[in-house]
Amino acid sequence: MTATSLCQGEGCRSGHAGGRPRRRTADGSLLCRSCREHLTAGLAELTHLYEECGRMLGGAAPGSLRERTTGGYLPGLPFNGAAADVRASMVSVLGSWSGLVAQQRGFTAPPRTVAALTAFLLRNADWLAAHSAAAEVTKEIARLVRAGRRAAFPDPARSIRLGDCPESGCSGALALAVRAGAPAPGEAIVCDADPAHRWTSDQWSELSRSMDSAREPGAAPAAATERWLTAADIARLWHTPTGTVYRLASEERWRRRNRAGRTYYNEGDVRACFTRRAART
Repeated sequence: MTATSLCQGEGCRSGHAGGRPRRRTADGSLLCRSCREHLTAGLAELTHLYEECGRMLGGAAPGSLRERTTGGYLPGLPFNGAAADVRASMVSVLGSWSGLVAQQRGFTAPPRTVAALTAFLLRNADWLAAHSAAAEVTKEIARLVRAGRRAAFPDPARSIRLGDCPESGCSGALALAVRAGAPAPGEAIVCDADPAHRWTSDQWSELSRSMDSAREPGAAPAAATERWLTAADIARLWHTPTGTVYRLASEERWRRRNRAGRTYYNEGDVRACFTRRAART
């Protein structure tokens, strides 16, 4: 008979405080499936958040979708102390948990880089899920992810420019106004020339195809604009956790470009990926 217990994960514990029942788990683990997946997704995301915080230290402005142009770099920002503190915390916390795993399992501790530390912890995620400190590790990783997101994407409000308005005869450009925090379904994509030209963010896949087909008469098909998105923009437009975006980018081999230390993904590859995923559901 398989023993079960109440999940000790951060998701279940915080949900229980809000009135939701805690899920049960089995096989000696202290985490339910959902909290176990959140732990691994958080570890995977920390590597990318560490890099994004490093970009903030270099003075790059918070990024957004960019069309492929020959323009210059984005204007700089002063040194970001919050980003520096978060990066130091990531190394410290991940190093402590890796040290615990290495000591108790007789392994060699990994190098003290976020990439090496997260990879080591991911390989030992099942062991951590069954450890008596499982509640603490999920809490600390979740806290690091939240802090990393705040430091890497600090804008309380910003505008993602999406390209030319596809409405016939309109010379305006489309933008999605976003706020800090989790993606909100139904946010408006609005034309700056005519506010009546408006779509919700969950219509983006169809809208982007319309933008590709809206050409000046006589324009060559090859002149289609290539749009490039950050992971944060993809999460916003497709209402998907940032950790999932990074995982899909790696698995699906989306084309990518680096500009001013920031990674942008090809919107066509992203759109095709999410279209295939939607067709399977």
